[in-house]
Amino acid sequence: MSIEIILRYLHFISIFAIVGSLVSEHLLLKKELTRKEIKRLATIDGVYGMGALTLLAVGLTLWLGGYGKPTEFYSHNFIFHIKITLFALIGILSIYPTIFFIKKGKGDPAEIVQVPKTIFMLLRFELLLLVIIPLLAGLMAKGIGYYG
Repeated sequence: MSIEIILRYLHFISIFAIVGSLVSEHLLLKKELTRKEIKRLATIDGVYGMGALTLLAVGLTLWLGGYGKPTEFYSHNFIFHIKITLFALIGILSIYPTIFFIKKGKGDPAEIVQVPKTIFMLLRFELLLLVIIPLLAGLMAKGIGYYG
């Protein structure tokens, strides 16, 4: 089995981890949560973080490591740059919810905590941006956006 196939497999698995964890967070999020529930969300958010780091590492390896398509195929494609920008934006948007889950997960597990509306809105915006990325990936794979 070639390294490229293993890298592409890890790339897909990390995408599934990101999507699954963000959807899970969205489905489990309520206006009021116990600290125990928030701790569960923090664990799921940790899966999201590991998926994002794996995706980033593998994606950079595929891009700059010369596996599969040449580096220029990606570097000279404006759609690729939009895709990377959206991925970075999703990561930036996830900082506040992550900090909230970590901080509010500490303490009495039965204590009720109010979840700010901002958490809901950030999570929904992350999901919206995440839906756009596969479209961009498909366009990019067809060579659309290449300017080299």
